[in-house]
Amino acid sequence: MLVLASTAGDVAYYGLAVFLVAIGLGTAFMLFKLGQTFGRLSSFIAGTERDLLPVIVKTGGTVDRINHQLDKADVVTDSAVSIAESADTAVRAVSYAITTPVEKASAFAAGVAHGVASLKKKRDPGEAMRAAKDAAAQRERDLHEDLAAAEREPPAAPREPPAQGEPRAPEGEPPAAA
Repeated sequence: MLVLASTAGDVAYYGLAVFLVAIGLGTAFMLFKLGQTFGRLSSFIAGTERDLLPVIVKTGGTVDRINHQLDKADVVTDSAVSIAESADTAVRAVSYAITTPVEKASAFAAGVAHGVASLKKKRDPGEAMRAAKDAAAQRERDLHEDLAAAEREPPAAPREPPAQGEPRAPEGEPPAAA
């Protein structure tokens, strides 16, 4: 038997056999490692599923409770709006009931003051009566216009106080631009 007597074809076959055995061993090792990776991935997914699903269920319950509370808050705000509208109606009714007598009383006081002043000045009761009626009518119109204007105009927004070191603007004037 000749060990050294081999041809190039035999050497090629031996080389191919060694190559195929190496490829097979490498593929087997890679498949083994891939199987371990899939095992860890499967374990990770199972653990995540085990731990995450209860959290999702609890979160859903929490969202449901929050929605329920928001529904309650909506009812409360609707009630508050209704109360505010009722209070506005009541204030308007009281305001209307009070403004007419106040206008009349103010007009009467202005008429008496002007009538007495005219009587002292001119010593004519007819002229004093005419001045009193004119003054009363004028005062009633002025007060009515002032009250009507106050109802139409929204209240002015409060101004912020000036920063430390800035001078204050006099009342009725806007603050100076910086």
